[in-house]
Amino acid sequence: MKIELKGILVEDVVKNYTNNDEEGVVGFDGKLNIRPKYQREFVYDDKKRNAVLETIWKNFPLNVMYWAKNENETYEVLDGQQRTISICQYVNKKFSIEFTKEKPQYFHNLEKEEQEKILKYKLMIYFCEGTDREKLDWFKIINIAGEKLTDQELRNAIYTGEWLTDAKRYFSKNNCPAYNIAKDYLTGVSIRQEYLETAIKWISENNIEKYMAEHQHTPNANELWLYFQKVINWVKVIFPNYRKEMKGINWGNLYNNFKDKKFDSKELEKQIKKLIDDDDVTSKKGIYEYLIDGEEKHLSIRSFTDKEKLKVYEKQDGICKKCGKKFKIEEMEADHITPWSLGGKTIIENCQMLCKEDNRRKSSK
Repeated sequence: MKIELKGILVEDVVKNYTNNDEEGVVGFDGKLNIRPKYQREFVYDDKKRNAVLETIWKNFPLNVMYWAKNENETYEVLDGQQRTISICQYVNKKFSIEFTKEKPQYFHNLEKEEQEKILKYKLMIYFCEGTDREKLDWFKIINIAGEKLTDQELRNAIYTGEWLTDAKRYFSKNNCPAYNIAKDYLTGVSIRQEYLETAIKWISENNIEKYMAEHQHTPNANELWLYFQKVINWVKVIFPNYRKEMKGINWGNLYNNFKDKKFDSKELEKQIKKLIDDDDVTSKKGIYEYLIDGEEKHLSIRSFTDKEKLKVYEKQDGICKKCGKKFKIEEMEADHITPWSLGGKTIIENCQMLCKEDNRRKSSK
């Protein structure tokens, strides 16, 4: 990556500054995307915002900022968005500051030489050129301090374009369409891009950056939105009775692998109630995954306690029930005589101690 340090005057950065909540924030005579559509809303509080202007007023050095240079001689703020917006808002009369402890002053109320002191302040900017991968890696490094971005916000900073703008319309706003149909099934916050991240993770089968790179210049996100609706509708059809345990499950993965499998919703409901009532099932959330893919591991079946294991070990005199050889207790494992899947319970009467090799061999059958 090519990185070049330059000094840019405040008056140049604030030239033709515009702030549109839907279309982003632009400055530097229309050439700088200060807060692209993919970035989160301005979050500096008044104290931090004012500190930026006081630093400039006193002609103290302000922390260096980073701009990414695009091929068409435009730029995007990689780091320094909130400082830049603070400066632009003040010059554009959005708030006042008490610089001299006399009274709050707007920029237009300052004396001419005081205005010039701010406008002629030189901001130190690193101009960064490189591949998408290089810019993403660099962005992660400079994002270590300050107001941290989520992983998806970091990706959005690189793969901006028409596709991302359209995807955000569905997944990244308060009360967005994705929130309205799936808030009970997803964790996270839509405006922090967590709904968008989940949807892309599902459709790409965990290849989020690859999917975003391939679709960066696609004119719309119809494929992603239609896919997402299919997943949520599929879940609602096979599990019509909602329970809080259904929130946060990797529904996309289940849909991708089992969407063509036939399920009986009424029979599934009977099994759900039975499993909820089973004390051996310690992960009630795992019930839904288990009923779809049959993997018992989702249920976290209750294990025998150390006390129970010792009791059975002593009763067996340390002899493995399979091979008949004697072992130390740490060389053995507790096993359900009648498997849980066949109705066996995790009770001492259903416990036997096997050597590790025999137990693993039995489990793999």
